[in-house]
Amino acid sequence: MPLIQISQTPGLTTEQKQAAIAAVTKAYADATGKNPDAVWVTVTDIPREHWGVGGKPLG
Repeated sequence: MPLIQISQTPGLTTEQKQAAIAAVTKAYADATGKNPDAVWVTVTDIPREHWGVGGKPLG
């Protein structure tokens, strides 16, 4: 069972997350030949203040 994890800043709607999960699942299944029913995807919202880029916090 493949597991794909997406970490992101908050802001997407439930519908956008559902669309992303569907698209990532399809892309992975198409690329690998795996059954899409066996592909797991998680979406984790992480507050902006918990991210840093280039040594600077985002939040």
